[in-house]
Amino acid sequence: MIKKVYAKIVSIEKIAKETMKMVLENEHISQFAKPGQFVHIKVADHTLRRPISIAETNVETNTFTILFKTVGSGTRRLASYEAGEYLDLLGPNGTGFPLDRVEENDVILLIGGGIGVPPVYFLAKELTRLNVNVHAILGFQSKDYVFYEEEFKQWNDVTIVTDDGSYGKKGFVTDYVHDINGIDRYFACGPLPMLKAVKEELEGVEGYLSFEERMGCGIGACYACVIPTNTKDKYKKICQDGPVLHANEVKL
Repeated sequence: MIKKVYAKIVSIEKIAKETMKMVLENEHISQFAKPGQFVHIKVADHTLRRPISIAETNVETNTFTILFKTVGSGTRRLASYEAGEYLDLLGPNGTGFPLDRVEENDVILLIGGGIGVPPVYFLAKELTRLNVNVHAILGFQSKDYVFYEEEFKQWNDVTIVTDDGSYGKKGFVTDYVHDINGIDRYFACGPLPMLKAVKEELEGVEGYLSFEERMGCGIGACYACVIPTNTKDKYKKICQDGPVLHANEVKL
Protein backbone atom coordinates (compact mmCIF):
# COMPACT_ATOMS: atom_id res chain seq x y z
CA MET A 1 0.00 0.00 0.00
CA ILE A 2 1.76 3.15 -1.24
CA LYS A 3 1.50 6.08 1.10
CA LYS A 4 3.22 9.44 1.45
CA VAL A 5 4.96 9.49 4.82
CA TYR A 6 7.70 11.24 6.76
CA ALA A 7 10.44 9.08 8.21
CA LYS A 8 12.88 10.12 10.91
CA ILE A 9 16.54 9.33 10.30
CA VAL A 10 17.73 7.20 13.22
CA SER A 11 21.29 6.73 11.98
CA ILE A 12 23.45 7.09 8.89
CA GLU A 13 26.92 5.67 8.27
CA LYS A 14 29.33 4.74 5.52
CA ILE A 15 29.77 0.95 5.33
CA ALA A 16 31.88 0.56 2.17
CA LYS A 17 33.33 2.66 -0.61
CA GLU A 18 30.59 5.00 -1.93
CA THR A 19 28.02 3.01 0.07
CA MET A 20 25.82 4.44 2.83
CA LYS A 21 23.52 2.75 5.32
CA MET A 22 20.56 4.71 6.67
CA VAL A 23 18.09 3.52 9.31
CA LEU A 24 14.74 5.32 9.33
CA GLU A 25 11.76 5.25 11.65
CA ASN A 26 8.26 4.98 10.23
CA GLU A 27 5.56 2.58 11.32
CA HIS A 28 3.80 2.28 7.96
CA ILE A 29 6.90 1.32 5.97
CA SER A 30 8.22 -1.01 8.64
CA GLN A 31 4.88 -2.83 8.90
CA PHE A 32 3.94 -3.17 5.24
CA ALA A 33 7.18 -3.34 3.20
CA LYS A 34 7.98 -6.63 1.45
CA PRO A 35 11.31 -7.86 0.05
CA GLY A 36 11.97 -6.27 -3.34
CA GLN A 37 9.94 -3.12 -2.73
CA PHE A 38 11.43 0.37 -2.54
CA VAL A 39 10.83 3.85 -1.18
CA HIS A 40 10.77 6.95 -3.38
CA ILE A 41 12.65 9.69 -1.55
CA LYS A 42 12.34 13.44 -1.99
CA VAL A 43 15.82 14.96 -1.80
CA ALA A 44 16.35 18.64 -1.09
CA ASP A 45 17.25 20.78 -4.13
CA HIS A 46 16.27 18.01 -6.59
CA THR A 47 13.06 17.78 -8.62
CA LEU A 48 12.79 14.01 -9.02
CA ARG A 49 12.60 11.60 -6.14
CA ARG A 50 15.22 8.85 -5.76
CA PRO A 51 14.10 5.18 -5.69
CA ILE A 52 15.98 3.24 -3.01
CA SER A 53 15.40 -0.44 -2.23
CA ILE A 54 14.49 -1.51 1.29
CA ALA A 55 17.17 -3.70 2.86
CA GLU A 56 15.48 -4.64 6.11
CA THR A 57 12.54 -3.87 8.38
CA ASN A 58 12.03 -4.14 12.13
CA VAL A 59 8.39 -4.18 13.22
CA GLU A 60 9.34 -4.00 16.90
CA THR A 61 11.19 -0.70 16.57
CA ASN A 62 9.11 0.61 13.61
CA THR A 63 12.32 1.07 11.62
CA PHE A 64 13.57 0.11 8.20
CA THR A 65 16.98 0.24 6.54
CA ILE A 66 18.10 1.47 3.14
CA LEU A 67 21.52 1.24 1.53
CA PHE A 68 22.57 3.44 -1.36
CA LYS A 69 25.62 4.39 -3.39
CA THR A 70 26.73 8.01 -3.63
CA VAL A 71 27.02 8.10 -7.41
CA GLY A 72 25.30 11.39 -8.28
CA SER A 73 24.27 14.72 -6.87
CA GLY A 74 21.00 13.34 -5.51
CA THR A 75 22.50 10.46 -3.55
CA ARG A 76 25.39 12.64 -2.38
CA ARG A 77 22.84 15.12 -1.03
CA LEU A 78 20.94 12.27 0.60
CA ALA A 79 24.17 11.16 2.29
CA SER A 80 24.55 14.63 3.80
CA TYR A 81 21.40 14.29 5.92
CA GLU A 82 21.91 13.70 9.62
CA ALA A 83 20.25 11.65 12.35
CA GLY A 84 17.16 13.41 13.68
CA GLU A 85 16.15 14.91 10.34
CA TYR A 86 13.07 13.76 8.41
CA LEU A 87 12.67 12.50 4.85
CA ASP A 88 9.58 12.81 2.66
CA LEU A 89 8.86 9.34 1.24
CA LEU A 90 6.43 7.45 -0.96
CA GLY A 91 6.19 3.78 -0.14
CA PRO A 92 6.38 0.93 0.02
CA ASN A 93 6.42 0.98 -3.80
CA GLY A 94 6.40 -1.72 -6.44
CA THR A 95 5.93 -5.46 -6.61
CA GLY A 96 8.35 -7.51 -4.55
CA PHE A 97 9.74 -11.03 -4.73
CA PRO A 98 7.01 -13.72 -4.91
CA LEU A 99 7.56 -15.66 -1.71
CA ASP A 100 4.45 -17.68 -2.48
CA ARG A 101 6.43 -19.39 -5.26
CA VAL A 102 8.86 -20.86 -2.74
CA GLU A 103 8.15 -24.43 -1.65
CA GLU A 104 9.41 -26.45 1.31
CA ASN A 105 12.92 -27.92 0.82
CA ASP A 106 13.57 -25.80 -2.27
CA VAL A 107 17.15 -24.99 -3.18
CA ILE A 108 17.11 -21.22 -3.62
CA LEU A 109 19.89 -19.19 -5.23
CA LEU A 110 20.11 -15.49 -4.41
CA ILE A 111 22.28 -13.29 -6.61
CA GLY A 112 23.11 -9.68 -5.81
CA GLY A 113 25.37 -7.31 -7.68
CA GLY A 114 26.60 -4.11 -6.00
CA ILE A 115 23.70 -2.04 -4.72
CA GLY A 116 21.43 -4.90 -5.82
CA VAL A 117 22.56 -6.72 -2.68
CA PRO A 118 20.26 -4.90 -0.16
CA PRO A 119 16.87 -6.14 -1.49
CA VAL A 120 18.33 -9.64 -1.78
CA TYR A 121 19.35 -9.42 1.88
CA PHE A 122 15.78 -8.49 2.85
CA LEU A 123 14.61 -11.55 0.92
CA ALA A 124 17.25 -13.76 2.56
CA LYS A 125 15.99 -12.82 6.01
CA GLU A 126 12.40 -13.63 5.06
CA LEU A 127 13.43 -16.98 3.57
CA THR A 128 14.88 -18.03 6.92
CA ARG A 129 11.28 -18.36 8.14
CA LEU A 130 10.74 -21.11 5.57
CA ASN A 131 12.21 -24.59 5.41
CA VAL A 132 14.40 -24.00 2.35
CA ASN A 133 18.07 -24.23 1.42
CA VAL A 134 19.45 -20.81 0.57
CA HIS A 135 22.70 -20.01 -1.23
CA ALA A 136 23.85 -16.48 -2.04
CA ILE A 137 26.37 -15.19 -4.56
CA LEU A 138 27.26 -11.51 -4.13
CA GLY A 139 29.27 -9.57 -6.69
CA PHE A 140 31.27 -6.37 -6.15
CA GLN A 141 33.80 -4.30 -8.08
CA SER A 142 36.62 -4.82 -5.58
CA LYS A 143 37.39 -5.42 -1.89
CA ASP A 144 36.64 -1.77 -1.00
CA TYR A 145 33.04 -2.12 -2.17
CA VAL A 146 32.15 -5.30 -0.26
CA PHE A 147 29.45 -5.01 2.38
CA TYR A 148 26.98 -7.19 4.32
CA GLU A 149 29.09 -10.35 4.03
CA GLU A 150 28.77 -11.16 7.74
CA GLU A 151 25.07 -10.27 7.73
CA PHE A 152 24.40 -12.80 4.98
CA LYS A 153 26.48 -15.46 6.71
CA GLN A 154 24.05 -15.41 9.63
CA TRP A 155 21.40 -16.97 7.41
CA ASN A 156 22.97 -18.46 4.30
CA ASP A 157 25.85 -20.09 2.48
CA VAL A 158 27.59 -17.11 0.84
CA THR A 159 30.07 -16.69 -2.01
CA ILE A 160 31.71 -13.28 -2.50
CA VAL A 161 32.96 -12.43 -5.99
CA THR A 162 34.97 -9.37 -7.04
CA ASP A 163 35.72 -8.26 -10.57
CA ASP A 164 39.45 -7.90 -9.88
CA GLY A 165 39.85 -10.77 -7.43
CA SER A 166 40.93 -8.46 -4.61
CA TYR A 167 38.52 -10.26 -2.26
CA GLY A 168 36.72 -13.59 -2.40
CA LYS A 169 36.65 -15.24 -5.81
CA LYS A 170 37.64 -13.47 -9.01
CA GLY A 171 35.25 -12.92 -11.89
CA PHE A 172 31.51 -12.47 -12.23
CA VAL A 173 28.58 -13.96 -10.32
CA THR A 174 27.67 -16.07 -13.36
CA ASP A 175 31.04 -17.83 -13.15
CA TYR A 176 29.89 -19.55 -9.97
CA VAL A 177 26.16 -20.21 -10.31
CA HIS A 178 26.77 -23.80 -11.40
CA ASP A 179 28.65 -24.52 -8.17
CA ILE A 180 25.19 -24.81 -6.61
CA ASN A 181 23.54 -28.14 -7.37
CA GLY A 182 19.83 -28.70 -7.94
CA ILE A 183 18.65 -25.08 -8.01
CA ASP A 184 14.85 -24.96 -7.93
CA ARG A 185 14.52 -21.20 -8.41
CA TYR A 186 16.61 -18.07 -8.25
CA PHE A 187 16.13 -14.42 -7.36
CA ALA A 188 18.54 -11.75 -8.61
CA CYS A 189 19.02 -8.00 -8.36
CA GLY A 190 21.74 -5.88 -9.92
CA PRO A 191 22.77 -3.98 -13.04
CA LEU A 192 21.10 -4.90 -16.31
CA PRO A 193 24.15 -6.64 -17.90
CA MET A 194 24.38 -8.89 -14.83
CA LEU A 195 20.68 -9.75 -14.95
CA LYS A 196 20.90 -10.57 -18.65
CA ALA A 197 23.89 -12.86 -18.05
CA VAL A 198 22.17 -14.57 -15.10
CA LYS A 199 19.04 -15.20 -17.15
CA GLU A 200 21.07 -16.75 -19.98
CA GLU A 201 23.25 -18.83 -17.66
CA LEU A 202 20.28 -20.22 -15.72
CA GLU A 203 17.96 -20.81 -18.66
CA GLY A 204 15.39 -23.45 -17.75
CA VAL A 205 15.40 -22.57 -14.04
CA GLU A 206 12.49 -20.56 -12.66
CA GLY A 207 13.85 -17.11 -11.92
CA TYR A 208 12.87 -13.61 -10.88
CA LEU A 209 14.81 -10.44 -11.66
CA SER A 210 14.69 -7.17 -9.76
CA PHE A 211 15.55 -4.17 -11.93
CA GLU A 212 17.40 -0.99 -10.98
CA GLU A 213 16.04 1.94 -12.97
CA ARG A 214 15.77 5.71 -12.90
CA MET A 215 12.17 6.78 -12.40
CA GLY A 216 9.92 9.75 -12.78
CA CYS A 217 6.78 9.43 -10.68
CA GLY A 218 7.53 6.04 -9.13
CA ILE A 219 3.83 5.06 -9.07
CA GLY A 220 3.16 4.00 -12.67
CA ALA A 221 1.73 7.23 -14.07
CA CYS A 222 4.52 8.62 -16.26
CA TYR A 223 5.76 5.54 -18.18
CA ALA A 224 9.39 6.64 -17.74
CA CYS A 225 10.66 3.25 -16.55
CA VAL A 226 9.23 0.64 -18.90
CA ILE A 227 10.82 -2.60 -20.05
CA PRO A 228 9.82 -4.67 -23.11
CA THR A 229 8.19 -8.03 -22.40
CA ASN A 230 6.94 -11.17 -24.09
CA THR A 231 3.44 -10.62 -22.71
CA LYS A 232 0.37 -9.18 -24.41
CA ASP A 233 1.04 -5.87 -22.65
CA LYS A 234 4.35 -5.56 -24.58
CA TYR A 235 5.77 -3.34 -21.83
CA LYS A 236 5.86 -3.45 -18.04
CA LYS A 237 6.40 -0.54 -15.67
CA ILE A 238 9.37 -1.25 -13.44
CA CYS A 239 8.07 1.04 -10.70
CA GLN A 240 4.64 -0.60 -10.51
CA ASP A 241 4.63 -4.02 -12.20
CA GLY A 242 8.19 -4.51 -10.94
CA PRO A 243 10.85 -3.94 -9.90
CA VAL A 244 10.62 -7.74 -9.61
CA LEU A 245 9.54 -9.54 -12.79
CA HIS A 246 9.63 -13.15 -13.94
CA ALA A 247 12.78 -13.75 -15.96
CA ASN A 248 10.88 -15.35 -18.84
CA GLU A 249 8.53 -12.43 -19.38
CA VAL A 250 11.14 -9.73 -20.01
CA LYS A 251 13.23 -9.05 -23.11
CA LEU A 252 16.81 -8.13 -22.21
